[in-house]
Amino acid sequence: MSRKSENTGFVCEVCGASVLPVTNGSFRNHCPFCLCSKHVDVTPGDRADDCGGILRPVGVDYRGNKGWMILHRCEKCGYTTQNKAAVDTVQPDDLLLLSAIANQNRK
Repeated sequence: MSRKSENTGFVCEVCGASVLPVTNGSFRNHCPFCLCSKHVDVTPGDRADDCGGILRPVGVDYRGNKGWMILHRCEKCGYTTQNKAAVDTVQPDDLLLLSAIANQNRK
């Protein structure tokens, strides 16, 4: 699957927001408003997993080489994954929500 076909807009199944494709050369894999995603990949972009559960943000981490990473956990099967936060694009991720998730994990 090409990056162009992976980088498509969608309507978030959790909050209903219309989400635009990113403009930074990557691809969008979560909603910038509620930070939720959908469990559809085995490896990023392959759409090979048939779980289809909602991936909720449960943590935030900072990696020097990648920047802010959002830790997601699938509500259906418990799978965990990390996605790079989208900050340098149209519709950047909600930084206040990222901060709240990070602060919640410190308690």
